[in-house]
Amino acid sequence: MTKVLYVDDERDIAEIAAMALELDPWFEVQTCNSGAEALAFAREWRPDVVLLDVMMPQMDGPETLRRLAEQPETAGVPVLFITARTQVSEVARLRELGAVGVIPKPFDPMTLAATVRAHLP
Repeated sequence: MTKVLYVDDERDIAEIAAMALELDPWFEVQTCNSGAEALAFAREWRPDVVLLDVMMPQMDGPETLRRLAEQPETAGVPVLFITARTQVSEVARLRELGAVGVIPKPFDPMTLAATVRAHLP
C-alpha cells in the first residue's frame, strides 16, 4: 500500500482528493491543512508521496517542501505540487525546488490516482 499525504489549506479540496485517491486500492490517504501540520504528521506517519498545495497561509508549499527535505524521516519522499499556476516558468521553478511533478488545479478526481501513480518510482 502506498501512503499518500495530501496537504491543502482548503479542507473541501483535500477531502475530495482523498476520496478520489482512495478509489485506488493501493493508496492509503491522510490529509493535513497546513504546512506545519504536514511536517509534524509526516515525521510520524512517513508517507510514500506528498501532494502539496503551493499557496497556503503561514507556510507555503515550497517552504513546506524545503522543510520536508531537511527532516531525516521525510527526506527523499517524492512531492507533487497541486497548483492553479501552471505557466511553464512556474512549473519549472517548482521542479527546480525538488518537485517530481505538478498537477493542475482544479484536478480531475477521476484521473488523480493515475496521475499520482505515473509520478511514483
